[in-house]
Amino acid sequence: MSDQPLPPDQMQPATRALDAGLVPDPLTGAIAPNLVASVNNVFAPGSAGFSAEGADLTEQPFLYARWTNPTVRALEERLAGLEGAEDALATATGVAAAAAVFLTFLKAGDHLIVSDVCYAGAYELATRVLPDLGIAVTPCDLTDPAAVRAALRPETRLIHAETPCNPILRLTDLAPLSALARGAGVLLSVDSTLATPVITRPLDHGADLVIHSLTKFMNGHGDALGGAVIGRKDLVSRLRSRAGVYLGASLSAQNAWLILRGLDTLFPRMRMACATAERLAAWLAGHPAVSRVTWPGAADHPQHDIARRQMALGGAMIAFQTRSDPATVAARMAERFRVIHYAFSLGHQRSICVHIGTGEIQRSTFRMEGAALERWKDWAGEGVFRLSVGLEDPADLIADLARALD
Repeated sequence: MSDQPLPPDQMQPATRALDAGLVPDPLTGAIAPNLVASVNNVFAPGSAGFSAEGADLTEQPFLYARWTNPTVRALEERLAGLEGAEDALATATGVAAAAAVFLTFLKAGDHLIVSDVCYAGAYELATRVLPDLGIAVTPCDLTDPAAVRAALRPETRLIHAETPCNPILRLTDLAPLSALARGAGVLLSVDSTLATPVITRPLDHGADLVIHSLTKFMNGHGDALGGAVIGRKDLVSRLRSRAGVYLGASLSAQNAWLILRGLDTLFPRMRMACATAERLAAWLAGHPAVSRVTWPGAADHPQHDIARRQMALGGAMIAFQTRSDPATVAARMAERFRVIHYAFSLGHQRSICVHIGTGEIQRSTFRMEGAALERWKDWAGEGVFRLSVGLEDPADLIADLARALD
């Protein structure tokens, strides 16, 4: 490979995961990205001043790691290539990425429409913190175009969506939502953590910004926190010069290097995990102790037509419900699992399962009432087991589930 790699738009998607932005070290010839841990860099000759406000920091020399770091920048270029975008901003966590978007593009007097089902950290940030700053927030079922139109106000500046929605795996139809947002002059951000660019690229469907918790499938090894916002250069430059400088939630070089390592295997990992998820979903659907299985790749998913149009694979997440008391089943899982881990988080190389009770998550996060709560229960009943499928042999995972369900 020369030191002039192909531009990402001339690579196939799986190649971008490995090579987008990759340039071998000009001094040593090393192919793996360098881990540059230095916090500061010397000024270039003739340069003695710098202002972050309004600057395109990627056009500046590397000066200070909170603003830009060579390893973090290599990750950002890889992420932009994966999503077919112009630029990306990496952050310390996925919640930091959501905060960067909210606190860059919203101010007192503005209005945010947020998906009424999405990652708890982003939802709680939107509905509990932003109103304290004078930002109005409306949770909305984004599967209902009429509800979105009714929620729009003259002061609406942003719609925040997620697909698939965590934890019930409801899908958001991005193309019509993007058209609606664009017609209203409103930005659309999409959390695509559960899909990854292997499965869905929201920018291709008209979204303005893509958010990832890099902690999950993108890293894929359960050993590094990270987040990212990806999109047009003008939008990302605003994010970088405001949130990237002043919120202080910078991604460490060490975690950026670990996540770059994870991206090298993103496509084969996701393909394997999705194939295993298909087998597990079918097995669970046939088990007498299971009352419902939700997996976007299944023909009986309520939005399977959207999945076929918008998702290249069915995903590595499964939600299922049991006929018997879920607390009893959860206790058996914690005791009897030998391969699957009964724990929070998702998207790691090892399979993880946890029960998310409707009462618990409604008290802690969504606080739905009336028709909104009934819509939630249409998907989740009194609670779902959220299964994040890893890279183990499917036979071992099925045996583990059988131990807990039988």
